Amino acid sequence: MWHFRFGGPDMERLVKGRERIYLDRFWNEFSADPKSFDEASRRHYARLYALPGAMHSGFEQFKAFDQDAIDNRAFVAKGMLPMPVLAVGGEKSFGPMMAVVMRAAATNVQEVVIPHSGHWLMEENPTATVSAIVHFLQ
Repeated sequence: MWHFRFGGPDMERLVKGRERIYLDRFWNEFSADPKSFDEASRRHYARLYALPGAMHSGFEQFKAFDQDAIDNRAFVAKGMLPMPVLAVGGEKSFGPMMAVVMRAAATNVQEVVIPHSGHWLMEENPTATVSAIVHFLQ
């Protein structure tokens, strides 16, 4: 029987040399419209993820989610964040759910849903994303 640990050496060997194929799946599945994640961006990111250790680092980020949840519960137990927090979600992705999640940890949450975008806000709708961030920082 085969056992694969997410992000382990077996997974890294499976994607080595196939980074673009692996990443295209995520870009296509998590975008509002796969055409909005342009070819130049796909080539750029695929080239970076093909660098030694890059896929491993990406897998490690996802592998840390369980520990992040534990750490976040301990952090929030000490008190809610009082400063303004901007919760940004893509219309076709997390949308308003980002603000729902952040309201569990912060008392001053401002919610923005970026239209015509999925998970890849800067690639799918950079104008609206930058505008929301600039407005929040002002």
